[in-house]
Amino acid sequence: MKDLIWKKQGKGESTDSAIMEFLAGEDVELDQELLVFDLQASAAHVRGLQQIGILSDEESACLLDSLLTIERDISSGARCLDNRYEDGHSAIESWLTEMHGEVGGKVHTGRSRNDQVAVALRLYMKDRLGKLRGLCTKIAAVLLQRVAAEGDLPMAGYTHLQPAMPSSAGLWLAGHAEAFIDNAELALLTSQWLDASPLGTASGFGVNLDLPREAVTRDLGFARMLVNPQYAQNSRGKMELQALSVLSACTLDLRRLAWDLSLFTTHEFGFVQLPEQYCTGSSIMPNKNNPDTIELLRAVHGVVQGAQTELASVLSLPSGYQRDLQATKPPLLRAFRKGLQALALLPDLLANFAWQADRMRASVSAEMLATDHALDLARDGIPFRDAYKTAAAEVTELNDELIAQSLANRTSPGGCGRLETEILQARLDSLKD
Repeated sequence: MKDLIWKKQGKGESTDSAIMEFLAGEDVELDQELLVFDLQASAAHVRGLQQIGILSDEESACLLDSLLTIERDISSGARCLDNRYEDGHSAIESWLTEMHGEVGGKVHTGRSRNDQVAVALRLYMKDRLGKLRGLCTKIAAVLLQRVAAEGDLPMAGYTHLQPAMPSSAGLWLAGHAEAFIDNAELALLTSQWLDASPLGTASGFGVNLDLPREAVTRDLGFARMLVNPQYAQNSRGKMELQALSVLSACTLDLRRLAWDLSLFTTHEFGFVQLPEQYCTGSSIMPNKNNPDTIELLRAVHGVVQGAQTELASVLSLPSGYQRDLQATKPPLLRAFRKGLQALALLPDLLANFAWQADRMRASVSAEMLATDHALDLARDGIPFRDAYKTAAAEVTELNDELIAQSLANRTSPGGCGRLETEILQARLDSLKD
């Protein structure tokens, strides 16, 4: 039998186990991941109740000490959130009541499970977006370090998967670095956007207690508080969807980078050799060494896209709290768990793959200089369309000097063809402040 904190005394309610299992859904499993944030919010709420006299100093100290004990017990495995409880919120209240009787029952004063889960989710998203930002800056830093070390390595550039113009390892590396710098900035902006506390709005109508909401907001480290209690409920799902949008931008770039590496490791390209730990053998073909890690990295974006669709489909709702909103938790937590796991593999992978310089140099052919030659002719006064028609036929020679000149003379917003990285590095450094 689940511990139901909402079950009234003397009303004779019955609880059908199949119905209760349906209503609880995945809450117990999911709330294991949210419990640390729920405990943080409960501690701040206790300090707020002490401030307005609902709790004495002694009661507050007792509850705060017990909340720390519960957090330590959860961390060590001495206590677990299991199917005896409806969710993490009811578990915290039940534990405190078991430990301190009626004093534990005071913890929910002025609070609803609606604002309780809303604040836990915002704390969770701030934490996960911070981790996402950190991973993006780490990925970008590794890429820029490799630009500095080996950016001059020539390689063919491709459009439509066909040879196009001479390119370089530096241009490829810095292109992905800039993407992840953008993603880090987006994670920061989104974290700031949702940095508001809903605690104290209860079920969406406020309460007739003078809760010290601003003090509790500061206590929890939020930049501001949500003012309108109805919007505290209406924002549920909307915030989660935007957080997933940031994660989706990251895994979209992850997928593209993994695709490039998948191509570059093929026999036909041969630009890259992966470290052995990122590959697996075939169960039947002794000659195979498969780049399974980067192939599964490609698949992660599908998990995030699926979560976005699942969450968005729940949000056709009227104002106020609706139980449908319980269904926004699973896709959010699932996507961030998988996305952060995948992105955490990238820094070491990117730091340790090996370029195959001979194959990269051999991929550049004379006709790839045709565009540069056409522009040289146009610079001399020949109409570009005429230069375009004659350039390919006139480009017949290729050597290292011509390739280097092509890369050095081509302008780009980041500097020159060798891709100076000062602008990107400055943006990256600003994110570390």
